[in-house]
Amino acid sequence: MSDKWHVTPVTPSKHNWPRQRGFDRFYGTIHGAGSFYDPATLTRENEPIEPDSPDYFYTDAIARNACQYIAENPAGSPFFLYAAFTAPYWPMHAIEADLAKYKDRYTDGWDALRLECHRRLIEMGIVDKSWPLTPCDPRVSAWNEAPNREWHQRRMEVYAAMVDRMDRGVGRILDTLEAKNQLDNTLILFLSDNGGCAEELGPKMAARHVPLKTRDGRPVLQGNRPELMPGGPETYQSYGQGWANASNTPFRLYKHWVHEGGIATPLIAHWQARLRKPGSLDPEPGHLIDIMATCLDAASARYPAEYNGHRITPLEGRSLLPCLEGRKRTPHTGLYWEHEGNRAIREGDWKLVSRYPDQWELFNLKADRTELADLAAREPKRAARMAARYATWAARSQVVDWSEILKAPRLPLPPD
Repeated sequence: MSDKWHVTPVTPSKHNWPRQRGFDRFYGTIHGAGSFYDPATLTRENEPIEPDSPDYFYTDAIARNACQYIAENPAGSPFFLYAAFTAPYWPMHAIEADLAKYKDRYTDGWDALRLECHRRLIEMGIVDKSWPLTPCDPRVSAWNEAPNREWHQRRMEVYAAMVDRMDRGVGRILDTLEAKNQLDNTLILFLSDNGGCAEELGPKMAARHVPLKTRDGRPVLQGNRPELMPGGPETYQSYGQGWANASNTPFRLYKHWVHEGGIATPLIAHWQARLRKPGSLDPEPGHLIDIMATCLDAASARYPAEYNGHRITPLEGRSLLPCLEGRKRTPHTGLYWEHEGNRAIREGDWKLVSRYPDQWELFNLKADRTELADLAAREPKRAARMAARYATWAARSQVVDWSEILKAPRLPLPPD
């Protein structure tokens, strides 16, 4: 594993760290959202480490260590590699040479970029032209009325440069597979974990993952400050609502919510030895839970019912291999989401979704993937049935009521 872990508190016991959760090798961060020049909780195996060169950049280090693990894997021995790049999540950090490629690319602003993206998605067959483009986020000003446009433009330039650097890192991983004569016989799955992030960072971000100083001793100026251009190690900014709204074209909302703008991401698959329709698109909806089932299917492995005498939570995903091979698969009877009180259930073309603490909304995604025509009042029985099924799933899956979490006292951060 070469990437961020970010699924457990940073505790001395390390019982939930990658090496204790099944990985033979680990390079990365236990925490998320750290500086790309000096990431917090940088770890090799189980031990804390420091960046190893003056020109250290986390995206490059993730790719380099992933390549090293592939190169060191014994010939003919199967392996599973998990490489979760933190780019292009905040902070907005980018190498100057990468930034130069995107200078003045976004002078027309987020409104024009939304229209450009929407047109291109329709032309590529990814978005149905019958789905209307969602209205612009009302919290975001029109580009021609936005203050600090040079700063806003720079934020998107940094974001694009971060994606560029990550893309080349993925390319190096593929080159390493090819050098080992394993590219054709390796299933590669690439996806994002959520939609665009609309978080605007304030100037007082006291947290473990926000450094106080750069590695050469300069103060880090936290937060989205229009007087400070992002990209360098002395900054800690996000790219904000306007660009996230463009990133999520044509959908509603963002990361954090479970409307399509928060959860709908493409899955790209490559496996030369098995997949027979390269470049094709399949609209079959899948879920992150399907990744485990797909890997098991690809490896002809069986998910155990117990381990070391303990019963294991049963596998819930369904293999995506039939879709990837151009065959039909048995669809899920229901897909479910919950994140910080935001909740949803999808059954076939129907989706019931709620933005906490709002009421349920009901949409037919085949006709209205952008979730603009709420049918809950017109289809009350369907909405009630789906809400009851969601409640059953939430109880079985031990989903904690978000209102109760909000009432609970916050635990202090453990000391570094």
